[in-house]
Amino acid sequence: MKLSPNTTPAEPDNLLIRMHNQVAAAVDVIGTLAYHGSGWRCHGCGDRSEMLDNLLFTRRTANEHADTCRAAYHRLG
Repeated sequence: MKLSPNTTPAEPDNLLIRMHNQVAAAVDVIGTLAYHGSGWRCHGCGDRSEMLDNLLFTRRTANEHADTCRAAYHRLG
């Protein structure tokens, strides 16, 4: 089985946590450990955090998104 580029995208230099949504698309928490230094991005639906926040809040919101997201954007063609 070939994995989608959305399940195993290249890891950014500032990757802190990688989790997967319900269909295995990656949800990355990126940034720094500094106060208000992290955000998240879903490789399935393209959604992302609206602003940078502390890591504990960012991790919680990214996990909540991953828990409910069923998108697995695949390029056709």
